[in-house]
Amino acid sequence: MRSALKLAALAAAAVLLAACATYSSRQATGAALDAILAGNQRPEANRERDQYRHPKATLLFFGIRPEMSVLEVWPEPGWYTEILAPLLRDKGKYYAGVIAAEPGNAHIARRLDDFRQKLASRPDLYDRVSVVTFPLDGSDAVPAGTLDMVLTFRNIHNWMARDAAAEAFATMYRALKPGGVLGVTEHRGNPAVPQDPKAKSGYVNEDYAIKLIEAQGFRLVGKSEINANPKDSKDYEQGVWTLPPTYRLGAKDHDKYAAIGESDRFTLKFIKPLK
Repeated sequence: MRSALKLAALAAAAVLLAACATYSSRQATGAALDAILAGNQRPEANRERDQYRHPKATLLFFGIRPEMSVLEVWPEPGWYTEILAPLLRDKGKYYAGVIAAEPGNAHIARRLDDFRQKLASRPDLYDRVSVVTFPLDGSDAVPAGTLDMVLTFRNIHNWMARDAAAEAFATMYRALKPGGVLGVTEHRGNPAVPQDPKAKSGYVNEDYAIKLIEAQGFRLVGKSEINANPKDSKDYEQGVWTLPPTYRLGAKDHDKYAAIGESDRFTLKFIKPLK
């Protein structure tokens, strides 16, 4: 597996090197991310999550550059939008692939409305965001072969609950250019516990996710422990939502769960093979 990852990583690096004449360097991208993360345009509550989500290190691991065309899948309520939209605003393109509306579903309607209000509140940051619907029926969110990168953060369990994870990743695969990158983070399950196909706890076993994604044609090229948290025991009555920032148990054992922090997460980088 390690040698295969190295070969795949070399292939991905070759694609990036071919684009070096038009893409910013890692150092320049890091400086741009530093400026965004240090700014006051993000709510303090969201900035407090940086210690658990490591946005700069995560995005640099995926290989993002300000000139890229990037789709974030199900971005609401917009935590990463606050970082990606300004990064990509001037030289690249940010697509927000929102959840599809469902007639009679007030939760989704409110979620979509809140996200759109967020975008409207700061036209200086979000005026160039393209909002598209990301379907779960296997159809396309954007024209095929048009994206440099697709990103999704903590969503696989949601698609598993809807029996639509394979369709979701198939849509992402088609959207990417050959050599394009898929970046994934998810709550990491206990490998000693068989995977619940509905992921009711919110946790997904890393090996399960890799097989699921590679079955759609992707090739794994990198793993990172950037978002690991060994304090997470993954055995809570209310699943991953017991932990911050949700605190589903309310005041009960609040300090205990605050001390654990956000969930243990795997961070994976895939490419769409050149052929």
